[in-house]
Amino acid sequence: MIVVTGAAGFIGSYFVGKLNRAGFANLVLVDRYDDPAKERNFQFKEYASLVDREDFFEWFRKNSGQVEMVFHLGARTDTIGQEPESYETLNLRYSQNLWKACTDYRIPLVYASSAATYGNGEQGFSDAHNQISRLQPLNLYAWSKHDFDVWVLNQKNTPQFWAGLKFFNVYGPNEYHKGRMASVVLHAFQTIRDTGGMKLFRSHRNDIPDGEQKRDFIYVDDIAEVMLFFLENQKHPGIYNVGTGKARTYLDLTKAVFESMNRTPEIEFVDTPCDLRSRYQYFTEADIQKLREIGYSRPFTCLESGVSDYVTRYLNQEVCF
Repeated sequence: MIVVTGAAGFIGSYFVGKLNRAGFANLVLVDRYDDPAKERNFQFKEYASLVDREDFFEWFRKNSGQVEMVFHLGARTDTIGQEPESYETLNLRYSQNLWKACTDYRIPLVYASSAATYGNGEQGFSDAHNQISRLQPLNLYAWSKHDFDVWVLNQKNTPQFWAGLKFFNVYGPNEYHKGRMASVVLHAFQTIRDTGGMKLFRSHRNDIPDGEQKRDFIYVDDIAEVMLFFLENQKHPGIYNVGTGKARTYLDLTKAVFESMNRTPEIEFVDTPCDLRSRYQYFTEADIQKLREIGYSRPFTCLESGVSDYVTRYLNQEVCF
């Protein structure tokens, strides 16, 4: 039996589908199931049971002997929230309690961290353990993820195996419910479909032209492949970057959406909202050497191919996966 928390969300629900396609159906899906907007993400999946996140630890206590592995993907992912107690409760304390339970029950744990922990990138993007405590995140979400990473590295008692995965900028199917926090690919598709054009944030740095802000955009299918790798390869515990290793511009990404929709690019630039400017990452690029060194050899999907697949197979057809 495999447990997936955050199973009704974007990455979690896609990963459940990936597990199904790999032949895994004895799954326990943990989340809150009171949001009708997320129902499409799990209603056609194969699983053993749905468990509310508030009931999960009691369920885990009674059923731990049947659990093979836990993938902890549940979190509050809003990067602009201003309620520190919410992030502390959901992203830090819940994760700490799950770590302790997996340690007590001797069950492997893979959890989602985030590239948001790298802040403005001044400390680089190395996932070396001796560098992680130096990072300076830019928002409460990133701090909550960072605090858990630092806490994990200070633990003497650990699960039988563990891995923390710093996801970079993920895009792909099943994110339709995320609203403002959805990827630029989804926003671009919807805006181009409705208006014919797309607006991007203007750069507020003199050394970076408008639209040349760069991120390491990674297709959600690649994220799922990495997690499947850790399901089968449990020899090297640690924190790992999960990105393509190649930063691309927002202009590249937006033009790829126009191309996938067979539209001529019409792009204008608008000021970045004031509430985001001081917390905006202008550059992210995963150092994936450590992931490669432990044997993950699959190539990552290039931006144009990932955007084309997302737009043509999912967004155009309004399906989940």
